[in-house]
Amino acid sequence: MSGYARRGVHGQTVEAIAHRVLSGRIGAGDTLDLGALQSELGVSLTVLRESLKVLAAKGMVDARQKRGTFVRPRADWHLLDADVLRWQFESADGPDTGAGNALLRDLAEVRGIVEPAAVRLAAERRTDADLATLDDALAAMERASEIGDEAVDADLAFHRALLAASHNEMLERMEMVIATGLAYRDRLVHASGHRPQNPVPSHRAVLDMVRACDADGAEAAMRALLEQSARDLDEIRGKGAAG
Repeated sequence: MSGYARRGVHGQTVEAIAHRVLSGRIGAGDTLDLGALQSELGVSLTVLRESLKVLAAKGMVDARQKRGTFVRPRADWHLLDADVLRWQFESADGPDTGAGNALLRDLAEVRGIVEPAAVRLAAERRTDADLATLDDALAAMERASEIGDEAVDADLAFHRALLAASHNEMLERMEMVIATGLAYRDRLVHASGHRPQNPVPSHRAVLDMVRACDADGAEAAMRALLEQSARDLDEIRGKGAAG
């Protein structure tokens, strides 16, 4: 279990309702039947109401007199909230579904905008401490198996460190989007059985350019890395279509 599910009955209830909304089982505009939910989830009304307050704070549900609690339009959801992001990826069935494809497309577009710009700044502003953190993350990637949680964690650590090395607070906040989406992408690749190209050389190329204070080189190396990431996902889709 992850996120809210680790927080006992309350957290599990938050996640259970969130996934019902994200999957469309409870659609936008639908009024929630609290009695049915309480019975289905086996929780007290107090736990249910407290859980709905969490989702209300994230823009997903609201309550009105005479109408009750209902699902708000997707346009009102706090889509960049860390939990809402994670729930979206968890609710997508895979890269061959409409939802999965849309999420992966959005992620690729965001990364293509954010990360090349971030590494340019990192090349101009990085400190010795930033380089040490990046070196540690790359070393962890080298030690990790090509598949599994260790590889995913090392990949995330490297990309977080790159954003931090930009020394731009707003770009650093994009870590939430990049990390959540990247974890989903990495796990899809690894779960598919596809053996991706060794990621260490492409990441080392980015780090070398950042270390050399070469902004153009860092951007070019990051774009090459992202292109390889896209090719890995294309191969997964090809296997899915063949199957």
